[in-house]
Amino acid sequence: MTVRHLMKKTSLKIYLLAVIFLSLLILLGLKKDDAVSAKDKNFYKDIKTFSEVLDMVRKNYVDEVNTTELMQGAINGMIRSLDPHSSFMTPDLYNELEVETQGQFGGVGIEIMIIKDVLTIVSPIEDTPAFHAGLKSGDQILKIDGKPTKDITIVEAVKKLRGPKDTKVTVTILREKMTAPKDITLTRAIIQIKSVKYKKIEKNIGYIRVAAFQERTDDAIRKALKEMDDKHNPLKGVILDLRSDPGGLLTQAIDVSDIFLKSGIIVSTRGRVKAAETTSTAVDDKTEITCPMVVLVNEGTASAAEIVAGALQDNRRALIVGTQTFGKASVQTVIPIEGGSALKLTTARYYTPSGRSIQAEGITPDIKVPYVKASEDTENMAIKDEIMREKDLKGHIKPGKDEGTKSDEIKAKDAKDALDLENDNQLRTAVDILKSWDIMKKNLK
Repeated sequence: MTVRHLMKKTSLKIYLLAVIFLSLLILLGLKKDDAVSAKDKNFYKDIKTFSEVLDMVRKNYVDEVNTTELMQGAINGMIRSLDPHSSFMTPDLYNELEVETQGQFGGVGIEIMIIKDVLTIVSPIEDTPAFHAGLKSGDQILKIDGKPTKDITIVEAVKKLRGPKDTKVTVTILREKMTAPKDITLTRAIIQIKSVKYKKIEKNIGYIRVAAFQERTDDAIRKALKEMDDKHNPLKGVILDLRSDPGGLLTQAIDVSDIFLKSGIIVSTRGRVKAAETTSTAVDDKTEITCPMVVLVNEGTASAAEIVAGALQDNRRALIVGTQTFGKASVQTVIPIEGGSALKLTTARYYTPSGRSIQAEGITPDIKVPYVKASEDTENMAIKDEIMREKDLKGHIKPGKDEGTKSDEIKAKDAKDALDLENDNQLRTAVDILKSWDIMKKNLK
């Protein structure tokens, strides 16, 4: 923030001279101060080296360079070297992030990630241009509008893919078994990410699918439970489907967990600074639903979704069914910077109520049930187990030391097509568990 402020008020030449002069003064002063560590000496030496290199590039590069772009490039390189989730955002990219958390934007409808240095589709969002064009999980995006995506960041890719409704964007993809890359032209549309879907199964089992944790996700879940849990036919079980949920807002993960918990720790965070140390606890507001629960997870269950799964598992509130989760147990703080830019920085690791750090490890289900495709017709289903985990990402942060023991909703009629008990073996297992639960209670009385 200081560098940006100086660059606005002085010329770059004066700034460079000031940095060099300050560095020299500090280095001379260090000789008189034996208490200063070797790390501090190296830090100021590196500042001097950086300023010298920047000045050389400005003066000697074959073409005239844009100093603002040089500085942004240097910042991007620095942040990119930390971990896959930290990033520097220019004002327009910061605006894109804020739009995404509100759940509506112009785009093509895909979730993307950098996997082994290649821009890769995690999954297409149902009923979007990407979904209808046949884009699939695992497709590599080699070019966007003819420009290579090598070394592109996620925020840069998102900016290129989004745009006004009815405008076009061409992606060049490479898929397993393809003999050559293929161009696919997509027409952008208004993408409304529907955070929550719900319906009743077997008359008294409630099904709630959370696609992402956005603003008001907790309100949508409360509404879903209220509509499904009527007095004449109360719920006897709830399935919370968090498969392929990439996460979202930490505050929403806490609020959603609190819906199902009367007491107990939900999540704690720990970082280098004291402000990063927090503990969130459930509050009994006398409205919590008490029927048995099953939470469905898979390799795509990440971040905020893992917080909910971990909270319900450690508090023995629900059985976790499915496959090992993604393992993203780090917290990113978005820090606004003067001028409209922002820094998304990993500032803490989070821990489950029992003190587990699941970073790069994930949550182990109580009952492991791999997803089995019933036929080729299910190839385009939104829920899959074919997603890379956090540990596969280049530069992922390591697990922390364990501190203890190891936007909207779609109403029931619209969620009908999302459920397929015949072909979805994980969902069928969850239903069978809850039905058996009720039978065992009756027999044990």
